[in-house]
Amino acid sequence: MTKELTEIEETIEKTKDQFVDAAKSASKELDKQRKRLKTEIDRVNARATRTRTQLQKDAERELKRQFRGLEKALEGARKDAERFRNDLVPVVDNLVSARNHLAHALRIDKALAGIQRELKRRPAEERANQKAAGKTKVAKKAPARKKVAKKAPARKKAVRRTPVKKAPVVKEPPTDKAA
Repeated sequence: MTKELTEIEETIEKTKDQFVDAAKSASKELDKQRKRLKTEIDRVNARATRTRTQLQKDAERELKRQFRGLEKALEGARKDAERFRNDLVPVVDNLVSARNHLAHALRIDKALAGIQRELKRRPAEERANQKAAGKTKVAKKAPARKKVAKKAPARKKAVRRTPVKKAPVVKEPPTDKAA
């Protein structure tokens, strides 16, 4: 039995040594893989950082380009608006002048002046009537004015003209020019 126990102990020692050797080699292999993965992760992180910064720069460049384009368009619109405003000034002046000429031609200005005079007279007459009535707040009707008919301008007498007889037109016979 001692022989068998010794063999078992030796087998256990060999197995133990093999297990330790396997664990060491597995540990070394795992350490190598860890180092390799760490370097790959570092490379990927560096690449991602470079890509991110490059994308940011590209986006900033693109935004600056678009911003410059928008500024140019806005400046052009400002210049156009200024030009249109400058062109509008004489047009407005001409419009005011044309409106005044039209009002004068249609005698609207005289009609408006008459209406304004009438409106100015009415409040003065109403106040005078209120004072005369003893400060009553009820307004009395304004006295009717006599309307004076305007005389029509004298017409000129129509002068009859005697018709002038025209001499008859004599047609000459056609001549042969080809002959």
